[in-house]
Amino acid sequence: MVVVLCRTLVIAFAVGATVSASDTATPCVTVVEREISASVSPYYGAIYADREDNRLITNYRQSDDNGESWQSLPSQQLLAKGLPHGYRRNPVTALLDPRHNRVLWIVNALDTPDLDPRKVEPPIAQKTYYLRYRVSQDGGQSWLHDKPIVGAGKHDAAHPFDDLWIGKNAIYLGDKGCRPITTRDGRILVPAQMTILDAAGELYKPPRAHTYTAAVVLIGEWASDGSITWRISERVTGDEALSCRGMIEPTIAETRDGRIVMIMRGSNSHDAKIPARKWISVSEDQGETWSAAKAWGYSDGGSFYSPSSMSFLTRHSSGRLFWVGNRTPENASGNLPRHPAVIGELDQESLGLIRSSVVTFDEQSDEDRQQGRLDLSHFDILEHRPSGDFILTYPRAHHSYKSREFAELRLRPSPE
Repeated sequence: MVVVLCRTLVIAFAVGATVSASDTATPCVTVVEREISASVSPYYGAIYADREDNRLITNYRQSDDNGESWQSLPSQQLLAKGLPHGYRRNPVTALLDPRHNRVLWIVNALDTPDLDPRKVEPPIAQKTYYLRYRVSQDGGQSWLHDKPIVGAGKHDAAHPFDDLWIGKNAIYLGDKGCRPITTRDGRILVPAQMTILDAAGELYKPPRAHTYTAAVVLIGEWASDGSITWRISERVTGDEALSCRGMIEPTIAETRDGRIVMIMRGSNSHDAKIPARKWISVSEDQGETWSAAKAWGYSDGGSFYSPSSMSFLTRHSSGRLFWVGNRTPENASGNLPRHPAVIGELDQESLGLIRSSVVTFDEQSDEDRQQGRLDLSHFDILEHRPSGDFILTYPRAHHSYKSREFAELRLRPSPE
């Protein structure tokens, strides 16, 4: 039974249907449950925090009964206590490394005195964002480390990696899709984005761009004390003629054959002559080097439109790879429209999206239109251990993000 907590969501299919936006041959999931609420789902941003116990944590909540009940998790907030006014610590994404039964949390950080805490995405962050990491061995109850991510060797917090000087340019996670992964050989990979300096040492930004970033992957290996030794991959840059904002908000997953696939957001900056795409790069060496970014499309060679918006790659326990994002029937314009929202499966040979697998799980209704522009983005997805279902959570934003309601869906993967 579907519980709708604040209003009825009218979309093109009913819960339990398996409707694909392309056809109905082999949809990748069935929508089995849906809730729309005025408050954020407790599963939003959740990860399992123990390899055996069904303990879940977010950056401020915890559950020891697989999400049946939730309590406050004070440990994250305690790490930000006593910071100077204007400093920020924003825990964004996390993983459980099952080999070591450790939780790793990645934090966007700003050490900018007197910065207005109410200001969202302040321009100065493009020069001053840096990354911190936290490690817990007790499911997030306490933290062994809360340190800046700094490359080994000659680097320090002010100059964490080559080509990165905090105060001149920045490194940060763009959204929840930038979730770390552990690979089959035990290394930690964190997809991130960094701003670029021009020849004069100033932030590089093409004329039509709001911001400009390259995608990178931070590669970590555990030390004996539970800290992590870091290095950085080569950068993945875009063709400015096709994406004037570069490569944004990378999301990664490991394929069955050990390749690492990265899907990235770009932007056509409202130029209708440029097709709005997602972008793909592939690593054959566990994240060290990457292929040139190219437009991502279907496994049959076809293409699709996608606005400048975040997306999410996730690996199911079965080994299958799924992608959550926006796919539009016509060319998008910059960031818009951020609907419909879809999920589809990747072909693990071509790494394209399987056209017949794609399921539209949310789209704009007549009621949405009456509330102003609808944005479906900022997705988060968790595999529910007992059932193998996905729990998909995200805000449904209206009127240019001036109001929000929140969705929680349970998606059942189809048989292989």
